[in-house]
Amino acid sequence: MIFGFLESFNDSALLLYIGVIAIACAGGGIPPMLERRRRRAIENELPTFLEALSDSVGAGRGLQEAMMEQSEANDGPLAALLGETLKEGHASSFEASLGAFAAKTRSSQVQRVMVLIETAIQQDSSLRDILADLSRDYERLNDLMNRRESELQGRGILIILFVSVGLPVLIAFIVGLFAPASKGFQISSFNQTFSYFFAAASAVGVSVSGRMMGRFKDTLWWLPMWMAVSMGLYLGAVKVVGG
Repeated sequence: MIFGFLESFNDSALLLYIGVIAIACAGGGIPPMLERRRRRAIENELPTFLEALSDSVGAGRGLQEAMMEQSEANDGPLAALLGETLKEGHASSFEASLGAFAAKTRSSQVQRVMVLIETAIQQDSSLRDILADLSRDYERLNDLMNRRESELQGRGILIILFVSVGLPVLIAFIVGLFAPASKGFQISSFNQTFSYFFAAASAVGVSVSGRMMGRFKDTLWWLPMWMAVSMGLYLGAVKVVGG
């Protein structure tokens, strides 16, 4: 029964092509998601790390000693990466180690902080006050970013689900109910046209959602998958409801 149902999609070549492309593109869409999750974990850990550095420096420890101490005391990705970089760059200068650490994080926030720390060292400024101010500033910034991302992500997912899942199923239910194939209605060409429409609408919805969340390029990897889901849901629901 299942194989018979799948064979009923043989007349929709575009759906099969897009499905194959979607499987291939999914491999390219996963790494950006993992990288972004890693970067945001580092940035969310940054304010607490800076506050701890400020306390250690205020207690009379040197910056390098304080950084090494905090990297060993914490288990987060920021501390682990910092400890690894400091150990690797033990033979080089401390400033070179900070630059290498900032580059490895691939975070604009961490890179900005490292530049400010290097400038403060060169100008013999008060590191304790600078680190405390940076901790408060980036804590507020990350709170705002997390709140904004949470709101926009919810709206973006809602757009995708409505356009790619809800709308095709609703129209398919109406078509299958009032023009079922079991009653002799010949609407295969109509269904193919509507499946193309939902594929295009799904592509637009995914693009708008990605642009709204600021991840347009990363979202493009998942565009074929949602197009295939939209087409498959419409054609499958029409066949199920219409017999």
